[in-house]
Order: sequence, then C-alpha cells, then structure tokens
Amino acid sequence: MKTDSSLRSSMLAAAPALRAFALSLCGNADRANDLVQETYVRALANLDKFRPGTNMAAWLTVILRNRYYSECRKRAREVEDVDGAYASALACEADQSVRLENEGLWKAVSELPSDIRHAVILVGASGATYEEAAAACRCAVGTIKSRMHRARLRLAMQLAP
Repeated sequence: MKTDSSLRSSMLAAAPALRAFALSLCGNADRANDLVQETYVRALANLDKFRPGTNMAAWLTVILRNRYYSECRKRAREVEDVDGAYASALACEADQSVRLENEGLWKAVSELPSDIRHAVILVGASGATYEEAAAACRCAVGTIKSRMHRARLRLAMQLAP
C-alpha cells in the first residue's frame, strides 16, 4: 500500500511518543516495542479509516491503547499452566468402551422379567431405597431384596465373558 509522504512523516514523528506511552502502560521495554510495532501494522492495515486533517499521533495512540487493553482482557481469561497439570485435568478418557459396556448392561436389564427389571431400575438406576422401591411396587421390602438378588445373579451370568 502506498502512503503519501505527509502521512508517512506524521506516522514516523509519532513513534517516540507512542513508545513512551507503551512503556508507561506495560512497563517492559521489549513489550513496549512490540506494542508500537503492532500499532503500526494495524494502522497501515486500516489507513483508509484515517481522516486526513486529523491528528495522526492521537489516532495511533488510540490504536495502541485499544490493543493493549484487548491483550489485558485476553490475559485475564488465560490460565498459566507451566507443567500442563491444568490441561491434563481437562482431558477426559475415551468413553467408547464404557458406552458399549452400558449398552450391553441395558440390553441385559431389558431381558429381565418385568417385576425384577422394575426393582433394578428403581434401586440400581434411580437410587431409591429398598423401602421406597417396595412402596412404589406395592410389595414387601423383602420381596424387593429378593428381586434384586435374582437380578444380580442373572445379570452376572449374562454379562460374564
């Protein structure tokens, strides 16, 4: 992109003030130089948005300030993870084998007689107590315990390799 000499000279004249402002913001000379360079890259990419006759140094300062604040907001959301512990905690195991095992279990449960299947679903899957399951099935607590025992035996035989 071609820039006329007056724009170029006004951009270059603003460099010392931009560097001083960047240094006051971030407190690190290397980071300040990078910030000034990023400002110039963005300014050149958006030079068509600059209105001739306005203050070039002010326009560049606004770009620099906005870039700095954007980076601050981005850094606030980032988590430092030097040893990778945080990233490894976010990883999860593949669940294909677990899903296949669950499908096999539910297939085996569906093949149980209905009274035993209801007991398994109430106690095993829903987490109901024996007393709650007995009330829901309108039978004695001992009957639910007996059904659960028979269900465990049948499921163990069906799911055994």
